[in-house]
Amino acid sequence: MALVGGVLVATAPADRSDASSTPDQLRGVDVPATADPPAPATQPAPFDRTARSTTDPRSIWVIVNKTHPVTPSDFRPEVTLVRGYQVADAAAGPLTRLLEASDEQGLGFKIASAFRSYGYQYGVHAATVATRGEAAADLISARAGHSEHQTGLAVDLVTPADPSCDFEACFASTPAGRWLAQRAWRYGFVVRYQPATTAITGYSPEPWHLRYVGRPLAAELRETGIATLEEFFGVPGGDYP
Repeated sequence: MALVGGVLVATAPADRSDASSTPDQLRGVDVPATADPPAPATQPAPFDRTARSTTDPRSIWVIVNKTHPVTPSDFRPEVTLVRGYQVADAAAGPLTRLLEASDEQGLGFKIASAFRSYGYQYGVHAATVATRGEAAADLISARAGHSEHQTGLAVDLVTPADPSCDFEACFASTPAGRWLAQRAWRYGFVVRYQPATTAITGYSPEPWHLRYVGRPLAAELRETGIATLEEFFGVPGGDYP
C-alpha cells in the first residue's frame, strides 16, 4: 500500500523473478534435471545350441546313446584323478566342488564309477547280460562304445553310510538323491536318466548317474524344463538300431 494524495492505494508486488522467488520449502534443495527416458529393456540372447559339438567326444555337449556311439570307438579322454577316479579334465574341478559341497551337508558321497574304457565297458555289459539276459541288461548297462562313461564326463555316486538304495531307483527319494536332483545343475551336472525318459534315452532311471554338460547348459535345461539332451538338441535316442 502507498499513501497518494492522502489516500491509501494498493500497489503491484515487486518483480521477484530472480532466485529469491524460490518458494521457502524449496530453498537450499537441489531440484534434479528432467531425467532421460529409460532405455528399452533388452531381451537376453537366445541360448546358442550350436556353440559346441554334440558328436565330438571331447565336447562337454557330446551325446552318447544307443544310436550315437562314441566315435572313434577307442577314444580316451584326457583325465584328472578325483578322489582316486579318472574324470575328464573339464569335469574334474566341478565334480570336486560338488563333492565338497555335499560333504558340508553330511551326505558322504563316494564315486563308484567314472571313466571306463571301451574294453572295460565291454566286460561290464557282458557280465550284466550273463546275469540278467540281454534285453534286461540293455536297459541298465550300455554296450561297449555306447556308454557316456567312455567320455569321462559321467560319474556314478553312492552313499556308503546308507547303501540300501545304491544303484536302485529308490536312491531318488533319499536325502542324497534329492540333493543331487536339486543342486547338481549348479556345478554343471544333470541327472541323465530319469523316470519319464526311458523311451528317449534308452535307459531305466538312474538317479545316481550324473553327466557333466557345463553350468550354462545345465541351467538352460533347468530353466526350460527339458529333461534330456536328445530333446534339447533334437537328436534321436531310443533303442539300438
